[in-house]
Amino acid sequence: MNENLPQVQDSSNNSLIQLKEFESGLKQVLSLHSLPSEGVFVDIPERVNVFKNLDSVLAQISVDEKGQSLYLSKFIASTASGLFDASLNYLWDETILQIRKRVSQYDIEFFYDNAVTEDRRKRLKDENDLNKVDDYDLIRGAKEIGLISDLGFKHLEYINYMRNWASAAHPNNSEITGLQLVSWLETCIKEVITLPISNVTIRIKQLLQGVKNTVISNSDAQEIAVFTTSLTQEQINNLASGFFGIYVKPETESQTHQNINKLLPEIWGRVDEDVKQTFGLKYAHFTANNSQDEKRLSRQFLQIVGAESYIPDDLRAIEIDNTINNLLSAHRGFNNFYNEPAFARQLQRIIGQPIKVPKSVEKKFIIAIVETFLTNGNGVAVSANDIYTEILSNLDSHQANIAILSFTDTRISSRLQFTLSQRKFQQLIEIVKPSITSPPVNDLINYIQNDYKGKPQFLMNDKTVKTSVENLRTLLR
Repeated sequence: MNENLPQVQDSSNNSLIQLKEFESGLKQVLSLHSLPSEGVFVDIPERVNVFKNLDSVLAQISVDEKGQSLYLSKFIASTASGLFDASLNYLWDETILQIRKRVSQYDIEFFYDNAVTEDRRKRLKDENDLNKVDDYDLIRGAKEIGLISDLGFKHLEYINYMRNWASAAHPNNSEITGLQLVSWLETCIKEVITLPISNVTIRIKQLLQGVKNTVISNSDAQEIAVFTTSLTQEQINNLASGFFGIYVKPETESQTHQNINKLLPEIWGRVDEDVKQTFGLKYAHFTANNSQDEKRLSRQFLQIVGAESYIPDDLRAIEIDNTINNLLSAHRGFNNFYNEPAFARQLQRIIGQPIKVPKSVEKKFIIAIVETFLTNGNGVAVSANDIYTEILSNLDSHQANIAILSFTDTRISSRLQFTLSQRKFQQLIEIVKPSITSPPVNDLINYIQNDYKGKPQFLMNDKTVKTSVENLRTLLR
């Protein structure tokens, strides 16, 4: 190994000496070309903190996996150079690459059906299209189908936030410490690179493959029904969405349709109402777009369980749904402060005053307003914030209940790990509280504001909160 590079296995003193020599050489090159050399590199002790912990962290990865981890090599090289913002970028690149590998080895169509909205879904066919999926949608979609955990998703969302606002992805003045950097490395290794896929997730993969490739008998369907009783609510919702995605493809074979005809009634009773509403919405989208095959097949899907009532009477719901999707895409993107207000204004125009939102998109609309009002954790989109505040101020009692209980949604609870979003959530409570008429909801608000001592992102882990939410489920319908 080159004697000028830091040896990971050396003592701290040796690493310190080698890093100083390495930095001195880099500064000489910069000075030779009359370039700035001060304020470029992170202090050497911070780099030593990374290298002191590097052995134990990297030991969690197999030799074969290490041999393919090019971005981790770049991570270490940039860390040695004192360019932590670049290190974070490379770490995120490796994480995204690993998630794409996981998705491509699972069921790619199931992933697309759960990760992206209808309009973008049409453009995604196979694993070659994975690079068209935004990073946020990639990690969220991976969570939805069980490839990363809920806790892992929260950690990754935070690292993605830091990558967006404190790495070399943007000009910035943020300082990253060595312990932060090595901690994020360990998180990405534990939550993505080395995380074993759960047995339930594997069974769901096998089930989806069986639906598409085998004949499922009535007795098979009963056995599968027993298996689905062990699935979480989120897994049931995603499985139903996966069945829908398979069913409405014009190229799907008749035998596959027959298989779903047997399985869907076994899980339909456990599927969330808002997920059922999305199936009716998708039928309306197919109708509006004159997609005759998909329209016919989506109606057949609903007919299997006598659910045609979920087809919206008001096709205005489609316009609202599309605008919500556009708003969320802008909010989660790089230039959200610039792009977000236009979609917020468009949504405000469509819903009108007083607010009139079709039932099929009501919950999605409110959760979207809450997410955007809470910000991305970095700063407030000022022009859009006034619109969100006005909308929240004019919610009716039912809509206000949904807004207050929005922390039960994983996307919202994950956002609450950021200090700014925590403050905004307290503001949200004060804005919608006047619209709350339910005594049990007011009791829950009082508990959250005065008695709850935990972190906001872990509200659903509190026994009192969890019991209250379970008793209030009917208010969310």
